[in-house]
Amino acid sequence: MTSYPQVLAVPGMAPLLGVSLLARTAITADVMALTLVVVLGLELSYAAAGGVAAALTAGVALGGPLLGRMIDSRGLRRVLLVTVAAQVVFWLGVPILAYGFLLVASFVAGLLMVPAQAVSRQAIAAMTTAQQRRAAFALESVQGELSYIVGPAVVILGASTVSPDVVAWGVGAAILAGGVGIAVLNPPMHAQDEADAATAERPPRRQWLDARMIAALTMAFGTTTLLSGVDLAIVATLREAGQVSWAAVVVVVFGVSSVIGGLVYGALTRPLPTWLLLGLLGLVTIPAGLAHDWPWLCVAVVGSGLLTAPTLGTVADAVSRLAPPGVRGEVTGLQSSAQSAGFALGAPLVGVAIDLSVPAGGFAAAGLAGLAAAGTGYLLSRRSRIGGIRRGLSDQLPWSSQAGRSSARRRSPTAG
Repeated sequence: MTSYPQVLAVPGMAPLLGVSLLARTAITADVMALTLVVVLGLELSYAAAGGVAAALTAGVALGGPLLGRMIDSRGLRRVLLVTVAAQVVFWLGVPILAYGFLLVASFVAGLLMVPAQAVSRQAIAAMTTAQQRRAAFALESVQGELSYIVGPAVVILGASTVSPDVVAWGVGAAILAGGVGIAVLNPPMHAQDEADAATAERPPRRQWLDARMIAALTMAFGTTTLLSGVDLAIVATLREAGQVSWAAVVVVVFGVSSVIGGLVYGALTRPLPTWLLLGLLGLVTIPAGLAHDWPWLCVAVVGSGLLTAPTLGTVADAVSRLAPPGVRGEVTGLQSSAQSAGFALGAPLVGVAIDLSVPAGGFAAAGLAGLAAAGTGYLLSRRSRIGGIRRGLSDQLPWSSQAGRSSARRRSPTAG
């Protein structure tokens, strides 16, 4: 069993996790920073702020695979140079842009977002052995949870003590520092034994975008759909109870539980299938709607929290194992896009459920979305395994070879 000290002892691993944590914390806070700029700075509605957030999220979702493909073909540092420059220009201009220009600029900034998350995942796959990888991805998922706990909270605190404009510049400065730090480290994107395969001709998409990969991407999408919905359901539940000010406490409990769950799961000797982890996450999320005040809600979200980081880490591990070396950047970008799409869909999906029922319906909708993605992932994976077994058996039969087929054609009375 690989321990966390062994993973952190891998050359370059600890600096990479530290620098990417800075970049990811800032990127996680970007939506909150833009929301505060629109609502407090431009004095517009929350709906207007949601439009800017949606534009940024759409850009990130579309840009992930494109940037990943550029990393595969052009190299990491060139991509970082372009994206860091784009972020500096965007965040310097945020306080002076009118709403229409901000909407367009947010979409472009999303397209050219520094790919800190995708790069760290691709580097982990290149820097670790198969035995170390699960623990390494567990640390990466814990890193993501820490960024979600710290980033938005720091932005809200900064906006309340200084101004939204200064906070926007601070977010841009942190993204700049993280992107430059990753470029200085220049972590490997492929393992040494993968170098020849990575520089060879790109495998066609139909070769690697098979049922197993679609299953992994579907479960990545389902996980973040569930998590985004849970955040909204927490706020709705506490608003009905007149305790919305305690939402931050519940979210912190959720995040800390996820950190603990990720660390414990990464240290286990035997992994669980991704579909099973996501299915369990969906199941324990549904009864959280039974809680009607903040103390009980803190207790109710612990189960979901303990399974969150393990599910995210297992998804990342599965994608890295399925991705051929020559297209790993594109595949990792697709995973980021799937997760961004899940975050974008989760809140409106759960919002509709809450509007049509009660806040508890939000937890039910989020949990059912996770269960649906887990079931789809299981069925696709099972279909892929059955197909592989059948192909293996047919390869052992005489008529599966070209010679056998030719002989059968000659013996067939209908052969030309």
